[in-house]
Amino acid sequence: MNVLEQLLKDAGVFEHGFADVFKIQFTQEVRAMCEMNTCRKYNKTWACPPAIGTVEECRDRVQQYDTMVVFSVKCDLEDSFDYEGMVAGGEKFKQVCLSVDKALRSYMDDFLLLANEGCDKCKECTYPDAPCRFPEQTHGSLEGYGIFVSELAKQAGIHYINGADTVTYFAGVACRWDTLVQKGLV
Repeated sequence: MNVLEQLLKDAGVFEHGFADVFKIQFTQEVRAMCEMNTCRKYNKTWACPPAIGTVEECRDRVQQYDTMVVFSVKCDLEDSFDYEGMVAGGEKFKQVCLSVDKALRSYMDDFLLLANEGCDKCKECTYPDAPCRFPEQTHGSLEGYGIFVSELAKQAGIHYINGADTVTYFAGVACRWDTLVQKGLV
């Protein structure tokens, strides 16, 4: 097991794989799902649209790198209606993302972590009236960036669906492959 695999395992990651950022599709159709505001975060946080910029700006931000380490956190549910389990899984996922972010920062400082579900670090976000209080801990949304997560999982060779009575959350770390190699992570 290499250093990156151990780091991800220790953080609580279920599966991980790699995607070429230049093969990731960034689409307005995915962004349109955000605009429907199902998660109630649209136009409310610095981590979600429209604060993160256009889909093209998001693509350009990701494509400053060449690799995305895609990872997932799988949570078991009592049944497919276990809302409390889904919420608890989402909280666990956010903790895993923070752990991955912190662990990676001890090896490198130039990467971009994107996750599901946007940010809820602060009880009330400063958006749009003042700068983000914790910009280094704010992770943009994969979907907000226009990324179709099921396709991203397929590109990375990891499972999007992990069986009945489970929920799976996804994140991606855009970085440079040569940095992963130079820092001894892979």
